[in-house]
Amino acid sequence: MVHIKDEGVFDAPVEKIWRYINDDEHSHSAVKVTGTRDQTEKGLTLDLEVKNPDGSTHMEAWKMTMNPPTSMYTEVLSGPMKGSKHTHTYTPMGPKTKVVVEGEFVAQGMDDASIKKEVLGMLEMVFNEDNANLQKFK
Repeated sequence: MVHIKDEGVFDAPVEKIWRYINDDEHSHSAVKVTGTRDQTEKGLTLDLEVKNPDGSTHMEAWKMTMNPPTSMYTEVLSGPMKGSKHTHTYTPMGPKTKVVVEGEFVAQGMDDASIKKEVLGMLEMVFNEDNANLQKFK
């Protein structure tokens, strides 16, 4: 298990980020929702098709617990990263929002350095997609 912490600043207020997270327009090029297993007032469990760095895909299930406007907790329930757990913490900064992602990550068949490289790469891609999409989101 590898502990990873990463952070960035969104060019959007925290209220807009939460509207975007809960909107159908919230999507990512490497993560496609294929089904919803369960949905409650506090979160949902999703089936996902996740793109690997080589372009192939694999299936995962994620349980996401929402605590707006401060945080979101994600646990990977199945797939090669089963057992990974991380929290997104949001801190308002006026018209911007700081996000810190911190957690423990595992991946079948990968050493710690490879896990860290892949997770940080995915976090950077997702952050950049979200930040760009937030500029267009009303």
